[in-house]
Amino acid sequence: MQKFKIILAGLRLLLALLVLSPMVAMVDATWTSGAAFAQSVIKNIEVIGNRRVEPETVRSYLQFNAGDPYNASKVDASIKALFATGLFADVSIDYKGATIVVTVKENPVINQVAFEGNSEVDTATLVGEVQLKPRSVFTRAKAQADVQRILDVYRRQGLFAATVEPKIIQLEQDRVNLVFEINEGAATKVKGINFVGNHAFSDSQLRDVISTTQVGWFDFLKGTSIYDPDRMNLDRELIRQYYLKNGYPDASVTAANAEIDPDGTGFIITFAIEEGQPYTFGAINIESSLPGIDTSTLTGDLLTQTGQVYDASQIDKTSEKLTLDIADQGYAFARVRPRPIPDAASHTIAITYVVDEGPRIYIERINVIGNTRTKDFVIRREFRLAEGDAFNALMVDRAKKRLQALGLFKSVDIKRRPGSAPDRVILDVEVQEQSTGELSFGAGYSTSEGVIGDVSISERNLFGNGQYVRLKLAGSFERAQVDFSFTEPRFLDRNLAAGFDLFFKQLDYTDQSGFQQRKIGGDLRLGFPLAEHLWMQTTYALSRDEIFDVTSWASPAIKEACGANFSGGTDQNGLFRCTDKGYWTSLIGTTISYDKRNNARNPTNGYYIELANDFAGLGGDAQYWRVNAEGRYYYPITDKITFVGRAVGGVIQGWGGEDVRLLDSFFKGGETVRGFDISGFGPRDINSSNKDALGGQKYWAATAEIRFPLPFVPEDIGLSGAVFADAGSLWDATGGAHDALDGCVAKNGQSCLQDSSAIRSSVGGSIMWNSPVGPLRMDFAKVLTKESYDQTQFFRFGASSRF
Repeated sequence: MQKFKIILAGLRLLLALLVLSPMVAMVDATWTSGAAFAQSVIKNIEVIGNRRVEPETVRSYLQFNAGDPYNASKVDASIKALFATGLFADVSIDYKGATIVVTVKENPVINQVAFEGNSEVDTATLVGEVQLKPRSVFTRAKAQADVQRILDVYRRQGLFAATVEPKIIQLEQDRVNLVFEINEGAATKVKGINFVGNHAFSDSQLRDVISTTQVGWFDFLKGTSIYDPDRMNLDRELIRQYYLKNGYPDASVTAANAEIDPDGTGFIITFAIEEGQPYTFGAINIESSLPGIDTSTLTGDLLTQTGQVYDASQIDKTSEKLTLDIADQGYAFARVRPRPIPDAASHTIAITYVVDEGPRIYIERINVIGNTRTKDFVIRREFRLAEGDAFNALMVDRAKKRLQALGLFKSVDIKRRPGSAPDRVILDVEVQEQSTGELSFGAGYSTSEGVIGDVSISERNLFGNGQYVRLKLAGSFERAQVDFSFTEPRFLDRNLAAGFDLFFKQLDYTDQSGFQQRKIGGDLRLGFPLAEHLWMQTTYALSRDEIFDVTSWASPAIKEACGANFSGGTDQNGLFRCTDKGYWTSLIGTTISYDKRNNARNPTNGYYIELANDFAGLGGDAQYWRVNAEGRYYYPITDKITFVGRAVGGVIQGWGGEDVRLLDSFFKGGETVRGFDISGFGPRDINSSNKDALGGQKYWAATAEIRFPLPFVPEDIGLSGAVFADAGSLWDATGGAHDALDGCVAKNGQSCLQDSSAIRSSVGGSIMWNSPVGPLRMDFAKVLTKESYDQTQFFRFGASSRF
């Protein structure tokens, strides 16, 4: 039995050897063959399939040469290198004996590039954007890259629904025509702008701060309602700067998201804000490590004051003023660094301005890049530095902010690079221009004028010179007006705003005073800052005033202003042809304004004061002096409720024995004290057919108003409400009116002048709408005190004047 088992095991072993021996031989043969292949030498390299590209050009991209041993990894690298050239659509490398065969299929050459379906973007813009050009080699990768470039252009225009498909048309001799088929789709606009985390300022206030606007009735006239990612990044910075200016140093915009609304017709933009706590300025000090600097002489440069609301912009301006002052004392390389010291317990930030010496670096050259329209000098004049001056990082940063504030550029970046020597630096000012022209119009209805409308066209960068020009046409059933304005914001390359205005105005006062008025003329003006927030403007004006179409039933005072003898008679409508054809007024005026509002467009905190003085009599026919004063105050009762106070007043007096003329008098009504009709209070001939208003030489008015959002009304609609109390008076008719109506008796058939300085007052409520055509307002007023001859008006609707 044991012998049998041994024999059986032997048979099994023999059988296994018989089965495995061929396999072992095969493996051995394969190993031997692979080793020999790996060690074989390339004797020849053959290139086939090429038509335009020379064989040597193909071989130059190979990672191996004839005489090298075959290496599979180098073959793979060679294929990748050939594809990377963009010359070939397909590449293969085969090993045949001792010869390497490189087979290529060349990409076609572009004969022509065309665009179809583009109407919103002109072809010239697209041609300049794409990289594929005639006579260049076509590749699908480059075509797809150009598709993305074209889509980026359309997205900047707000056309996010645009699609682009590249098509090729095969031609002979391996050439193609490339056609980009474009479906532009509808413009994707901003349907809503929301804010999250804002408590100090309402959504409507922050919408006034940013440059993007929501879609409206007439937004096709401007591009700000079109979604633009670059503009949204700018808006983030505008919001942050607004908070920094109004007492919130820790404020930040943590996120800005734009999402397509569910129906895909527009974007909803949401800004997430972390406000932090409000702060005021603590102790303000100046420290200097420079010998010879007396810090006590620099306190006049401090714009930051203890107890004031924290304002980061005032810190920057103070640092700049200190730097310039110290530089004037001979310290060209002085550096001023503000060092804030916050106190979380008292919510104050103390500021120490540290003066030391910065690195001795000079500006070798300032290059301006990217301005295709704006001239170089418009950009360079915003620098307080020039080539050869000592480099100061603070002053360069301030120049950047001034350039951004011009509103001419979408983005501004100032890059610094080494100059020709270690102590030299080159500044590259890179700007991206934006549209500066605007066409706008509006229409509405006013209870005082009926249907009203206006059209204006303006340009903020005329011929690339940074100048502002505007033409405005406005009118209604009772008014026709044309205004043309031109302003040079940097007159003589100084901080002077010079300009001129031309105007024509015709007013119909037939219902109020029985006459019409025409005024035509122009003025020259020059404005300049006296101090921070304090602005002064001087004006010379020349105008011609005319009264015409005086009714036969008008007051004798008005007929007197028209012409004493009435030799012209009346026309078929019973209107006098006035013999007094008008008079010339030549005057010089000065206006001083001080503005501390937190937002000029929609203020909720701060105050504004203005004083204007005019002197007429530098030639011309009229001789008078006139003073107008106005003050406005804004106080936030809560985050969304604001108290507004306003006081105005004025006086006009003749000089040199001349009376004030009728057309130069003050006429006041519902625009000053609500509840009264147009020219509704003041001196009046009560026995004329229409109880004609004659105007006065002195007036005052005061307003107390509380503004609040309307409950249950979405804030993005732009509706708000107000309750108010108004008071004022107008009195002292011109000497001409007193003379014409002297000795009157208050009864029918005889003229009678009524002239009282009694207080007129009213209370009421308002509904305001920040509409796409401008602010509109409805006022409902109840008159509390008035004179018997005053004319009232319970409801007033029309354009809202912000104050």
